Order: sequence, then structure tokens, then C-alpha cells
Amino acid sequence: MEKVTNSDLKSSVNGGVVDVYGEDSATIEHNITPWSLSVSSGYSLLRDPRYNKGLAFTEKERDTHYLRGLLPPVVLDQKLQEKRLMNNIRQYQFPLQKYMALTELQERNERLFYKLLIDNVEELLPIVYTPTVGEACQKFGSIFRRPQGLFISLKDKGKILDVLKNWPERNIQVIVVTDGERILGLGDLGCQGMGIPVGKLALYSALGGVRPSACLPVTIDVGTNNEKLLNDEFYIGLRQKRATGQEYSELLHEFISAVKQNYGENVLIQFEDFANHNAFELLAKYRDSHLVFNDDIQGTASVVLAGLVSAQKLTNSPLAEHTFLFLGAGEAGTGIAELIALYISKQMNASVEESRKKIWLVDSKGLIVNSRKDSLQDFKKPWAHEHEPVKDLLGAIKAINPTVLIGSAGIGRAFTKEVIEAMSSTNERPLIMALSNPTTQSECTAEEAYTWSKGHAIFASGSPFDPVEYEGNVFVSTQANNAYIFPGLGLGLVISGAIRVHDDMLLAAAEALAGQVSKENYDKGMIYPSFSSIRKISAHIAANVATKAYELGLAGRLPRPKDIVKCAESSMYSPTYRLYR
Repeated sequence: MEKVTNSDLKSSVNGGVVDVYGEDSATIEHNITPWSLSVSSGYSLLRDPRYNKGLAFTEKERDTHYLRGLLPPVVLDQKLQEKRLMNNIRQYQFPLQKYMALTELQERNERLFYKLLIDNVEELLPIVYTPTVGEACQKFGSIFRRPQGLFISLKDKGKILDVLKNWPERNIQVIVVTDGERILGLGDLGCQGMGIPVGKLALYSALGGVRPSACLPVTIDVGTNNEKLLNDEFYIGLRQKRATGQEYSELLHEFISAVKQNYGENVLIQFEDFANHNAFELLAKYRDSHLVFNDDIQGTASVVLAGLVSAQKLTNSPLAEHTFLFLGAGEAGTGIAELIALYISKQMNASVEESRKKIWLVDSKGLIVNSRKDSLQDFKKPWAHEHEPVKDLLGAIKAINPTVLIGSAGIGRAFTKEVIEAMSSTNERPLIMALSNPTTQSECTAEEAYTWSKGHAIFASGSPFDPVEYEGNVFVSTQANNAYIFPGLGLGLVISGAIRVHDDMLLAAAEALAGQVSKENYDKGMIYPSFSSIRKISAHIAANVATKAYELGLAGRLPRPKDIVKCAESSMYSPTYRLYR
């Protein structure tokens, strides 16, 4: 394997790790050249989202680049542009309108889009990603304007490498790919699932500082089993039932192999919103030979573990003393459970098998117990413990007496008043995590959790909720959002030149996130830090992940930086406008 030195990072001014266009190898005082295949100027410059600055072009730039007359005479700086756009966005009544306005901005002025997102992350994150992106995917065929990312379908079998070469960027560092079969809690949306990779990669750049030009969204279209879409005249994907079995496996294998051939061993492939059976199989098949990561399994697990680790300060008891009960035994549920077991095993110097005994799962048929083992899918079998059959969640709570209740089944309002009261009756501070999204699929709301527990619950959710006032106290619930983890994890893999994702890296990311929770956060009942400092959080996560990559011998970028946090911070992409020569 070829070793890459730190001098290759070239992250002095605007970051993003690899400076293909020479934009950042100079100081901030130096001007840069806005070029693509040729130097952009005039009308083409205003249509190039990477270099377009709209009304922020200076008088000199307007003369130099033949923009005189193509713009109104006023010159606005980026800060004023940002203020105007936020005022406009806030005028829209519906979240989907805001989503479409932001998408149009991203297609028109890339730097202003990311500046807006970074500076207003808490307000815009629910628009750019969950829950609004779910509605955008449902209506993707109707709101589709111009392609973002690569659409690879069964029609491209045998020539996927050629399709990848059609993408204009050659230096790709992160790919997010979906087949659209399990989009959030909304099911099979087929080709319209492209909104997910696009949204995820926007967060990789805004929150994790990975350069936008190094990100590639991909949708693998193998058909859809959604009859409504198949009969929709505006559907943009293949009008056929989903391919399965060998045909599906061969297409995915060709894609994975073509990515490695075209972009090298260090490109991160993030699997997103695949159905359970394919998600587990793909991760198991490629994790030892490729740099792959499943956010639904591993990212969710890491962010939930971080919340549990930080909550130890509120419960005053280590995780090893807790009993965990999950509603949901799919990708998210089993992935979280496995990482918790790994963490406890290291905490107690015990085996993972022994640690699993503290963790119970409920699926659609009830509590997972030994008597059901022969009929269970393989990924559920490690969680089958010795116990009498229990048919429902409330019965399981009464039988197991858990201290932590985690929902990941996508069943809206499954945490009923009786469920929350049962948790509160045996725990002074019950820890309740309603992780399913979008909001309609959440197991309970923040208001329900705090009210039904009489203000005793420690609560986090997958979807955002407003602060809740109960008996004179204001409770601020935090969102157990994967966006806390995956951008920093990705940056850490990139700056270290990692060749594999190891479970210890997920533990390192979780510990870094938990370490960023402040006393002020705890005082409000929060178990995650404020999203307003997400770039700082991502830098610390990246540093922890990179450090673990070096310790495990999985880092390809040598020598190891002396100060990895500083390296992560300096490697981050900045969307501030640059002056053009």
C-alpha cells in the first residue's frame, strides 16, 4: 500500500483535506483562479455553483471576469447575503418549501449554502435532513429539477466503472449509497431515495468539513415494490419489481469493485437505508476488505452509546449496572445492542457474550427468548435469552424491569402512557430513547415522556422536539441524531488514510461525543451537547477516530500528526468566499 505523507493534506486555509484545485495551498490573502475544465468567466461563472458568489463579486472581479452588466450594480458581502436568505427561508410556511429553497441554493451557490447551514445548523438541520428529507423523498419525482449524484441501475450492469467515470470529480473521498428500499421509517421509495445520500453528504461537508467536491451521492436502482410509485407517471426510477438474489448481489459487487478500482482503497462507502437483510449481508461481506460503514447499524449505535455514556452522570450508575430493553430488533436495534455489549465488556473486562445478557429485545412477535431461536433470523439469535415468552412491550417491561428503554422499530406512539409509567414505577430516573423518525414514527413525544414520568425521565429522540415545561421546570430534550457521529467519523477516516472501519473506532467516536456534553447541558436534562458547536464536536470525534486508526495499524497516512485535533480542525472545508484573480 502506498504511504501518503502529511504534506499531501494541503489543508492550510479552506481545508477539506485534499486540495485538488490549489485553492487552499496559499494563504487567505492570495487570490485563486475559478476554473473547471477552463477558467470560468462571464455568464458561465454565474452558472457554476462552486465559484458563483452572486452579488458578492467585487467591482474588480466583475471587470476581470466579464460580469459587468450581468449583475445589478450593488455589491453585497456574504454575511448580508446570508441574512437576506434566512429572512426569505423563514417566510415559507411548509418545511418542504424550505427544503426546495435550500436545494436551489446548493445548486446555484455552493459556498453560500454551506455557510448558511453551518451558521444556522440547529434551525436548518431538520430541513436538510430528518424529518423533512423523508417528505422530499416521497415527492422526489414531482420536485425533481436537476440531478445530484449518480443514478446506477440494472441497465448499467457490466459498465458501472464507465458510469463512475462520467462523474466530473476524480478525487472522491466519501460515497453515500442507497438502494432506496428502507427510507427512514417510510419504506420502499425506490429511486426517489436519492434525497438521503444528497442530504447525508451535505452534512459531511457542513458538519464534518469534508470538501463537497470529494463527496459522491449514489442511488442503486434495482426496481421498487412500491405499487404507488410504479403507477405514478412522475416516478423517475425503473418501473419493475425489485431484483433480488444473485442479480442484486452481482450488481452491488460490481459497484463496490468499480469504486475501489476507480477511486482507490481509501474511499469511504457508507451504506444508507438498505433493507435489514441486505444491510447486514453487505456489511458482513465487505467490512474486512473495503472501507465500508453502515450508518443505520453502526452510526446509530455509536450516537446512542454516546448518549448512554453521558447519561451515567445523571443516573449515577455505570452502564454495566443497567438493564436494557429494545423495541425493535432490526438494523438499528441489534447494531446498538451489539455496541453497548462491546462497551460493557471492555468496561467490566468480561466477554461480549456475558455482556449481552443485560440486553433484551422485543420484535413483532414479542420478547426474543431461547424458545424462539429456531425461527429467528441469524442477526437476532445472539439476543435470545432464557425466559418465558412475553407477547408485548408492556409485559416485557414488567418481566425484565429495565432501567433503559430504547425504541427503534418505527412504530409511532408505541411508548404509551402505561409503558412510560411502568418504566417510572421501578426507576428513579428512567432513561427513554425514542429513536424512530420521522416525527410521525417516534415512539413518543418529549412532552409525553416528561409528563407521564412526572418529570423524572431522561429523554432523547430521533426526531427533534421543542422544550417542555412541566410543573415549573423546563426540560430540553436532545436529538440522538446520527449527524453527531458520521461527519466526524468520516473526517477521522479521511485524515488518517484509514483502510477499514473497526468497532473500536465507533467506541472512540461515542466517547468523544459524550465528552463534549457540558454541565450546562446536564442542568437542562440534555445527554448530548448543543448542535451549535457541531464543528468542534466533529473535530474531536475525528481526532479520536484517527488516533484509534493509528493505534490499530489501519492508518495509511504517515507519519502520524503530533496534534490530531489541530490537524482535524485545519483539514475542515470552509465555505467563506475567496477572492478571484
